[in-house]
Amino acid sequence: MVEQSVFRGTIDFFGKLGIYDVILPFLLVFTIVFAILEKTKVFGLEEIEGKKYPKKNLDAMVSFVIAFFVIASSQLVESITQISSQVVILLLLSVFFLILVGSFAKETEEGFFLPGGLNTTFMVIMFIGITAIFLNAIKTEDGQTWLSWVMDFISTKWNTDWVASLILIGVIIGFMAYVMGGSGPKKEKKKEE
Repeated sequence: MVEQSVFRGTIDFFGKLGIYDVILPFLLVFTIVFAILEKTKVFGLEEIEGKKYPKKNLDAMVSFVIAFFVIASSQLVESITQISSQVVILLLLSVFFLILVGSFAKETEEGFFLPGGLNTTFMVIMFIGITAIFLNAIKTEDGQTWLSWVMDFISTKWNTDWVASLILIGVIIGFMAYVMGGSGPKKEKKKEE
């Protein structure tokens, strides 16, 4: 029988303490909400020595309360844990993809970025992936995920006229956006001296 390592025992001990289902979700929600409140300045500004700053005390208190509300719900914590772990996998896949593509790209001072259309396509794929992860984390009352419900709904209604109509409308809108977006001459900005 293989003996368990000290580090694995420490990780298991942290799990028993509630680090993963209480403290880390609390810190994640607190940090994100605090950053959004600081950026948007929802509660206004206060003036200190002639400079204006966001009201950190109000931002921190609201973030603290919202984070506590989140960890009070075990369903929210479970969803946050599942979503964040799968988003990290999506992020790793995108980094690995960029490493592979970048290994064939020309080296520039700015670094490597996907050119024009590929960049947009990659962002759309990431958006679809994040949406699928989010829908897979939320469950209905009977325990079925929203993603599986949507997939079941589409598979059972696939042959109906309204689904075909929606697909046709989507294809037409996509084609129109493609034709209207890239065919015109590009305007050059004049440099003011």
